[in-house]
Amino acid sequence: MCSALTNARDASAHHAQSSDLYTRGLKVMPQGISRATVDLDPVPIYVERGEGAYLVDVDNNRLLDLNNNFTTLIHGHAFEPVAEVVATLLRKGTCFSNPTAHEIALADLLTSRIPAIEKVRFVNSGTEAVMFAIKAARAFTGKSTIVRFAGAYHGAYDWAEAGQSGVYRSNIAARAVAKLGYRGAPRSIGDDVIVLDFNDKNQITTTLSVQSERIAAILIDPMPSRAGLFTPKAEFLDVLTTFARDHGILLIADEVLNLRQDYTGASARYGLAPDLIATGKIIGGGFPIGAIGGRAEVMSVFENRDGELPVPQGGTFSANPVSMAAGLVAMQEMTKEAFTKLEALGDRVRTGLTEISERHDAAYTVTGAASLFRIHPKRVRPTDYRSSIMSSEEATCARNMTRYFHHNGVLLPFGAAASLSTPMMETDIDRIISIFDDFLHTAESRKDRP
Repeated sequence: MCSALTNARDASAHHAQSSDLYTRGLKVMPQGISRATVDLDPVPIYVERGEGAYLVDVDNNRLLDLNNNFTTLIHGHAFEPVAEVVATLLRKGTCFSNPTAHEIALADLLTSRIPAIEKVRFVNSGTEAVMFAIKAARAFTGKSTIVRFAGAYHGAYDWAEAGQSGVYRSNIAARAVAKLGYRGAPRSIGDDVIVLDFNDKNQITTTLSVQSERIAAILIDPMPSRAGLFTPKAEFLDVLTTFARDHGILLIADEVLNLRQDYTGASARYGLAPDLIATGKIIGGGFPIGAIGGRAEVMSVFENRDGELPVPQGGTFSANPVSMAAGLVAMQEMTKEAFTKLEALGDRVRTGLTEISERHDAAYTVTGAASLFRIHPKRVRPTDYRSSIMSSEEATCARNMTRYFHHNGVLLPFGAAASLSTPMMETDIDRIISIFDDFLHTAESRKDRP
């Protein structure tokens, strides 16, 4: 059993300023904040500044940051090369209705580095990137239905978030019916979204064969973070790819988060050859960005030819020079050697956490790859979304763990992927492992009390 090891944050002591700011926020914003993903325990931590791998909150608590703005900050906070180029740009202008050379430079980098990207268009967020990838697939194929996988997160576009919770059922035609993404969403959205289980190759043929003619695209995150951060099976990707090719269905890889796994991205890492890739986060250098890239033939739907524009895509801040220039510098600094170093740190932390859990015979397992890891409050390592869902008791265990890390100066995301950054050192990794060891020892001591 997971009884509470620590109380919720003592706002009057260590988080007085955060508590005051949250009180002010509640007066002017729903729930006091602007993102549903912000952790409230019971108040959010308000940040004053970032320093490399660390952040400092408004109460002057210094925390090793394993969130990195939801995996965006691959170079950590206040990365000097980005700060320098942005400071120069601020005096020249931050956005224009006309294009700049900065977007061509970042496009050159992405098309030269990511095998599946022959041409690319820029937007302002990962949500927009996925949205326009879906629109592109529909325009190219002339079909409307989208296949996605249970538990994966693809942003806030209606057809991308339908079925996000993985609640579905099958009728006699074996059609998975997605749960709508939000209250009041048109029921018709569910008619054009099919939800399958990740890594289940049998569902690809049994469920999709009878309705392949209406499917425009299969949307897949190569290693779905929110669903559990488990590795894709090679045979699953092979069956998926073959089925899509045989039936004229496009593959859309959502690498908004997982592009950070490798110099050439996650799809190339796992042998997936998508028609389109949606990405963002690390390619913006800490500024808002999204990108849709893929085969030149498919990307032509964004071109105006003979007076016809299949997919209009604009955006007031799309390809703004600040995001473009910051992203270029950040990505240039992410050399093959930098990715190798981050992966070595990731291997070290995943191995260390696993060994500690086994030494304590604790009900915690670790998933992830490259610079990403997730600690599950489960004795058996999850291999699919269903097995990664936390029970109420497991959620209590996870909350105890994140609180313990926080009280020991580490910001560990609750129920999500933790991410490493280039400023981190082996001593930071050793600290993470040591805190986890102490946490399990403390839990054992409380369990043994009469």
